[in-house]
Amino acid sequence: MGPLDSVRVIEIASLAPAPFGCMILSDLGAEVLRVDRAGSCGPDAVARADPLSRGRASIGIDLKQADGVALLLRLAESADVLVEGFRPGVAERLGFGPQVCAERNPALVFARMTGWGQDGPLAATAGHDIDYIAVSGALHPIGRAGERPVPPLNLVGDFGGGGMLLALGVLAALVERERSGLGQVVDAAMVDGSALLTSFLYGLRAAGAWQDTRGVNLLDGGAPFYDTYQTADGGHVAVGALEPRFYAELLAGLGLADADLPGQNDRAGWPVLRERFASVFAERSRDEWAEVFADTDGCVAPVLSMAEAPGHAYNTARGVFTDVGGLVQPAPAPRFSRSDTGPPAAPPRPGADTDAVLAGLGLSAAEIKQLRARSVVG
Repeated sequence: MGPLDSVRVIEIASLAPAPFGCMILSDLGAEVLRVDRAGSCGPDAVARADPLSRGRASIGIDLKQADGVALLLRLAESADVLVEGFRPGVAERLGFGPQVCAERNPALVFARMTGWGQDGPLAATAGHDIDYIAVSGALHPIGRAGERPVPPLNLVGDFGGGGMLLALGVLAALVERERSGLGQVVDAAMVDGSALLTSFLYGLRAAGAWQDTRGVNLLDGGAPFYDTYQTADGGHVAVGALEPRFYAELLAGLGLADADLPGQNDRAGWPVLRERFASVFAERSRDEWAEVFADTDGCVAPVLSMAEAPGHAYNTARGVFTDVGGLVQPAPAPRFSRSDTGPPAAPPRPGADTDAVLAGLGLSAAEIKQLRARSVVG
């Protein structure tokens, strides 16, 4: 049983950030019930091959029907958390906003996942990860000198600044509820979360150790000892030898310990260092360099593809990846000394648990059949 055992979560089905946050809660032991659209729960519906959907039960409800909203509110009466990812005001228009839910269950944590947040001049407008991190300032520093910013997939907005922030907010609200006995609204916005992720850079900038110019700084590829290099086989290695003693081991591994090179922190000499490093790394394959730097503090690692990473010796030894329903994917994290989360369950077929959930609310088989006939449930 994970550390969130007995915590009951209702997740209104959505895309990317909120499912990721609910996946984390489920991985940590929470009982997560996903409310799918009734129309997606027909006899031909199949389970999604999606790690973000793992560990759930699923019920199909049409939330555009009053009877469907009434069912959701009955579920909320015994839940600890409700998570929704609509634009601001949509849940209220449908009839299950935070105030309505609080009247049914004052202890309910109502978690809202959006890009722009619940208020502000952009709150009602559409956007995606790249827009949120552009406005938050998180996108601008990412990229090579003299080139345009590079989208870091959708990891910074949707997941790091979105779903992870949502899960943290839910946990904080649950802890506070232990003192007050009351739930509250968690307003998790990707623009807020992605800005929060840049806090360290603001500290460096204030200290004069970071420039707004892209690709010339210590951690953005500007430093030759914190960058990636191509190897003889077309692969790449990642180098992160920041500290002087690690840098010394990097030079030793490259056979450059006695070379007449500029000093590590001589910025004027960085182009010379980069050229020498690139030339030497190009002499051997990626895996040969991994062997050279194995068991050293040279801070050199092979750049693995998503296909390769699950089979890497370190990842297999630690169990970083797992197989869920035949799909290899990242395992739950973090680890706990006593509260073993166990392997996550495979994603459910949409609506697979509808009858069981409704029966748990006290509805008879005839009542469930009637709701299904009116397409209130799927």
